[in-house]
Amino acid sequence: MFFFVVMKSFNICLLLLFITSSSLIAQEIDTVPIETKGLEIKLKRSPLPSRTGILNYTPVKIPPVVIAEKINYWKTRTNVGININQGTFSNNWKAGGVNSFALGGAIDYRAEYRKEGYGYISQVMLEYGKIKNKDQLQKKTRDRIFWDNKADLRLSKSWYFFGSVTFESQFDNGYAYFRNNKNEERDTLVSKFMSPGYLTESIGFEYKPVGYFSTRIGTGTARQTFKLDTTFNQQFNGGNFGVERGKKFKNELAFQIVSNFDKQIFKNVNLMARYQMFIPYDRKLEHIDHRLDVELRSQINRLMNVTLRGVGLFDKDSDKEIQASQSLAIGIAFTFPR
Repeated sequence: MFFFVVMKSFNICLLLLFITSSSLIAQEIDTVPIETKGLEIKLKRSPLPSRTGILNYTPVKIPPVVIAEKINYWKTRTNVGININQGTFSNNWKAGGVNSFALGGAIDYRAEYRKEGYGYISQVMLEYGKIKNKDQLQKKTRDRIFWDNKADLRLSKSWYFFGSVTFESQFDNGYAYFRNNKNEERDTLVSKFMSPGYLTESIGFEYKPVGYFSTRIGTGTARQTFKLDTTFNQQFNGGNFGVERGKKFKNELAFQIVSNFDKQIFKNVNLMARYQMFIPYDRKLEHIDHRLDVELRSQINRLMNVTLRGVGLFDKDSDKEIQASQSLAIGIAFTFPR
């Protein structure tokens, strides 16, 4: 009897213990914040290997990069032009005509140096051309040597002090043509290389308000006229280009004005003009020399262009009347650098 009572009491105790344990497991676990300031908390050492000590940094020297570039104060330009004209007619061509062939060429070189207030310009123009018609003598269409050198010092925005040296002559002999009593064409020598030839030195002031226009006022100008070949006489005047007969040289002091205009007036159309006036100090004003060169050039494409040139010259030492020439040509032109 006692054994059964003890077993019943033990079972009741186990039941109460099981109920209490279940209720404790079912309750939520609350978190309580703990102030850790001032506490010495030792963290567990990491199992990974670590290295302590001072890191030394060695600076790497990078050499400076030097660019081998120089300022070029020179500007150069070269124009080369070639013109060819040819015509052929059959013997029974009723409209008339004569077989002909013409060839001409020109070189225009310009070099300019400009640094701060100093400048130098050198320009060389070489022109030569010939035409041959059937049953006629060969004739020149172009023949000129022109070399101009000018150094200047800038005084203000538009004014410069300059000094210049200019040389002019021709390559080949020049002839005047006529027909004799038999209607045969003949020629007579009237000019050649350095007969005449001109060397002009000038100092003064230059006015250049814009890049495409300038005027030189040469208050101190000297011109030497050469006629090195004295075996022929100029039949069309009495002065042999102003040189006394039998002599080869003449020097003159004068006042000179030279104006230059060079601008693209329309798309692919450029106008270039040069006017020169020479006033000798020791002669009357009627002996003033004038020369006007005008060139109108139209660029068709990269290689072809059309050029219209005109020259007007009044020099009593060469002829008492105004001399004029005009030419129209289409040809091939090269410009360097492009």
